[in-house]
Amino acid sequence: MTKTTAIALAAIGALACSLPAAAADHLIGQKGKAFEVKALKAKVGDKLVFRNDDGFAHNIFSLSDAQSFDLGSYGQGASREVVLTKEGKLEIECAIHPEMRLDVEVSK
Repeated sequence: MTKTTAIALAAIGALACSLPAAAADHLIGQKGKAFEVKALKAKVGDKLVFRNDDGFAHNIFSLSDAQSFDLGSYGQGASREVVLTKEGKLEIECAIHPEMRLDVEVSK
């Protein structure tokens, strides 16, 4: 390997290390009036995708200080999503089924 090639490879490696990690999608199914997971760790920029696998509607929301949202009511087979914008702890519930709870820890 020539010195020029080694320098070019080092520069490419440094550039790759400085790029932000790609955001992830977290699929969260809802079945039997429950989230498929009870807790989740995610990063700012990640997307939570809530899929309704029940034969009735759900309405997913969060009133957490880190990020509040209300995805509205949606029926079987439908999905709703939210992109995480701030770090912190989210407590997510279903407005129709209050026993449905999910904790999401969002970090940078």
